[in-house]
Amino acid sequence: MAGLLGLVAVIVPAGGWSAHLALSVRDHLEATRSALLQLRTLASTRDLEPMARMLADARWHAAEAKRLTAGPDWSVIAHAPMVGDGATTVRGLAESAAELTEVLAAVQRVGGALLPAKTHSSGGMTSVLDTLDAATPVLDDAVIRLARVRSRLAATPSDTGVDLLDQARGTALDGVDQLRGWLGSAATVTALLPPMLGHDGPRRYFMAFQTNAEARGTGGLVGAFGILRAGPGGIGITRLSDNKGLATSPAPVADHGADFRARYGPSAVRMLSISNLSPHFPYAAATWTGLWERQTHRRLDGAIAIDPIGLSYLLEAIGPVTLPGGERVTAENVVDLTERTAYARYTDPTVRKRFLITVAGAVSETLPKALAEPFRLLPALLHMVDERRIQIWSRRGAEQSLLSAADVGGVLPRRPGPFAGLVVNNSAGGKLDYYLKRSLDYELGPCWSGLRPTTVRVRLTNDVPDRSLPSYVTGRMDSLRLHHAVGSNLLWVSLYAGAGTKMRTARLDGDRVAVTREDERSHPVYSTLLEFAPGQSRTLEFDLLEPSSGRQPLVPVQPLVHPQHTRIVWNTQGCTR
Repeated sequence: MAGLLGLVAVIVPAGGWSAHLALSVRDHLEATRSALLQLRTLASTRDLEPMARMLADARWHAAEAKRLTAGPDWSVIAHAPMVGDGATTVRGLAESAAELTEVLAAVQRVGGALLPAKTHSSGGMTSVLDTLDAATPVLDDAVIRLARVRSRLAATPSDTGVDLLDQARGTALDGVDQLRGWLGSAATVTALLPPMLGHDGPRRYFMAFQTNAEARGTGGLVGAFGILRAGPGGIGITRLSDNKGLATSPAPVADHGADFRARYGPSAVRMLSISNLSPHFPYAAATWTGLWERQTHRRLDGAIAIDPIGLSYLLEAIGPVTLPGGERVTAENVVDLTERTAYARYTDPTVRKRFLITVAGAVSETLPKALAEPFRLLPALLHMVDERRIQIWSRRGAEQSLLSAADVGGVLPRRPGPFAGLVVNNSAGGKLDYYLKRSLDYELGPCWSGLRPTTVRVRLTNDVPDRSLPSYVTGRMDSLRLHHAVGSNLLWVSLYAGAGTKMRTARLDGDRVAVTREDERSHPVYSTLLEFAPGQSRTLEFDLLEPSSGRQPLVPVQPLVHPQHTRIVWNTQGCTR
């Protein structure tokens, strides 16, 4: 740990033994850090034997650092003037490293149980789900232990007078937070997969394939769907269909409340094409299952949505698939193939949709193989969850409570505190959102008299290429009688602000502009329709007054094709939790 160099320099005048002790602690902590960095690199290989050796090395060095800083000699240093705060923080780092490596050892044992060789047993799917079920309490315990690690380390001095040591402490806290979040997500996944995949009885889910080349609040237009069946005998997707396979209902199939009706209108709970305008995934999921049940009179257990980028992560874990005609679909080409190439290749929409259903079917056939190798699948699932490339809703209350508390639930949270959520919905009816670029700057000022000024700056670019594109991609369905430049786009742009926030002014490209104010799940929502010429960038700025809060700003990201570039400038002066 580089920060200890400065501490050693301060300790040297206190005596040779003190300096020697500090150097020994430094060497052990540096060795621990080096081993953990190598362990992270090895994790991508999924080869447990070298991982186990590296983790054992990290555990030994961390335990030695903890032993050396727990003794009376170190206690003397920790009570000495000038160096006491630094020594206390070093002891906290050593204790944290020792506990962290013990937690990783427990998690590693879970990883060993999830190896393909151990899950490919005569028990089939039941054995896999049993293994996942057994992993959950271990992961839950790891999350609890890491919370204690963070609490103890956070209680150590943050301003020791040694900048490198202070930075090391901050880096360690960030690392613990990151690992705790990852293991928390893993615990949620292992807790939910067994019951939701039929460990206790058959399940049936509406499986939506979203096309985020045409943006919707939850990601993209539902271009295709099927019914995922899961049970002890395995899983599979049946009744694959394009979006025309689910008829418009003559009456609403769900009631999401007065605010929803005022913002989206009655058709949003009657028609599949506009059923997911809201970013709150449970609204869309309840509508999808309601439409299916109205049409078939068959009850479903929940709904799942995935997009082409999510499919790419899945294919990265399990390998490519081959279509009946011999074409290979890979992690590298599936996004471009389904969201750009298919529109150029097939001018007949019916033929194109049939091709997309073929792709969905081919990937779906690999699901049993993927679930039989959870050690390979879990990292891909966690990546999908982190970016909201997969979203899940369950009709069962206990499961939905877990989902709602995790990213995979796609919930628009009601919690108070700083919040800036950008949501775009395509209003042109084309597929140009494949080329949409987004950035969001969130600048939070100091708190004063219960309020804080904030500015949210949104920049959107219609980065459509300067070449001929299929008319199905560039066509405008919003105003058929008007002439629009080929490649132009129309977006319904909404900013979701924190509860209790008031807007002072809004500007579009520097000029004041009127926006519509509505509400959704305690959030004030400020919206406007924006026209984009080919290649045009537009900037929306919102000057807001938020309630004072010391909470971490929350900036959820809508899962579209290109990532959103987010910048947060956070002034906590005068703010309390």
